[in-house]
Amino acid sequence: MSKKNNTATRRDFLKTTTAVAAASTLTYFPWTQKAFANQEKNDRPRIGCIGVGSMGTGDAHGHAGFGDILAVCDVDSRHAERAKNDDKLGKGKADAYADYRKVLERNDIDVVSVVTPDHWHVKIAIEALQAGKHVFCQKPLTLTLEENQLIRNACKKYSDRIFIVGTQQRSDKGLFLRAVNMVKKGLLGDIQKITVGINGGDVGGPFAKSEPPKELDWNMWLGQAPVVGYIDKRCHYQFRWWYEYSGGKFTDWGAHHVDIATWAIGHDKAGMGPIEIDGTDAKHPVEYKDGYTTIDDCYNTSHDFAVKCKFASGVEMNITSRGDNGILFEGTKGRMFVNRGKITGQPIDEKWDEGKFTDADLLELYKGKQFEGHKNNFYRCIKEGGLPVSDVFSHVQMMNTCHLAAIAARLGRVIKWDPQAEKIVGDDQAAKFFAREQRQGFEIPRV
Repeated sequence: MSKKNNTATRRDFLKTTTAVAAASTLTYFPWTQKAFANQEKNDRPRIGCIGVGSMGTGDAHGHAGFGDILAVCDVDSRHAERAKNDDKLGKGKADAYADYRKVLERNDIDVVSVVTPDHWHVKIAIEALQAGKHVFCQKPLTLTLEENQLIRNACKKYSDRIFIVGTQQRSDKGLFLRAVNMVKKGLLGDIQKITVGINGGDVGGPFAKSEPPKELDWNMWLGQAPVVGYIDKRCHYQFRWWYEYSGGKFTDWGAHHVDIATWAIGHDKAGMGPIEIDGTDAKHPVEYKDGYTTIDDCYNTSHDFAVKCKFASGVEMNITSRGDNGILFEGTKGRMFVNRGKITGQPIDEKWDEGKFTDADLLELYKGKQFEGHKNNFYRCIKEGGLPVSDVFSHVQMMNTCHLAAIAARLGRVIKWDPQAEKIVGDDQAAKFFAREQRQGFEIPRV
């Protein structure tokens, strides 16, 4: 049977199955909603997990509640072997790979979970769509402004495949969805200012270079990024403090809080976004020249910043490392603060939304699907069709803001953005950060 026919048959099969309850949790965020999973073993989707470090293992445990993990993959063989032999994941039976392409070429894999460093997300995700897979990909989805366009184009072309981003705050009813609903209903009046607190990045170095561990394929880990000597603090969790692989806190936590803020004010549609981004109040732990670090052995993402983003609507969004982690909405009728631990302010104390957060509201926020946990929503969309609560199209809109904040911070100046044309205007040097050169052999497909 061809891959195309195999995928189509499997998708039709999944759409006819009956859902039953099963528990599903994540390791770092306490979700209490019950999962659903197919009752019969042969009704369960078959899953390949690409990237099974700490976050990847946590996500894999969540996926295991909905399907059977047939393959695990990691460029660090220690991670792959651990996942393969995990009693709740590979159970000693899953195939372990170092090369993700081995997972994608299998006709018996329906779903892939992509939990790699950020600079690998889009390449693997697009190739997974090309291979006929449904995709769960962790945030932040993209490394550059260009990648936003590339993954959006791919999702439009392969629209029969379900693609969800791991921004799980979109599935928190008591905090973030309540806040989004209040703003969308106008209970705070016209929003004038939003402060997005995402804390600062780590500071460290200089770090010694060494030979990579024998278990790690360092060249493959680097992927599209430039070849550099191995530093253990470049790798695994710490990759996010290097602009070569990530955007620091601008994309790490920005992908969560900027997302909620953008969604709430309805600026997550095509052609929308900031028009001016002021990065003059941003510091980096190393010296920069023309937006590039002058040394290569220290963390280099911004650790102290307050980047102001102005929108054509008049809203100002301040993305800052200072103050509490969370989102402060300031409207003409009131102020409200929300983060992962609380939702506060006069609107909450006086219960302004009492009776105004209905099942119909949740249905609208969930794009016509019933409210449930994040991965639940993903597997329901695979079964029923439709867009998941955290779709690619809204995600890349807010990722434009995150990437622009990082670019403005690196250059230490104000830059202008045309949200409809999706380009930096009036600054040739800043415009060069729209994309990054991709190392030969690791180019991202253009579809």
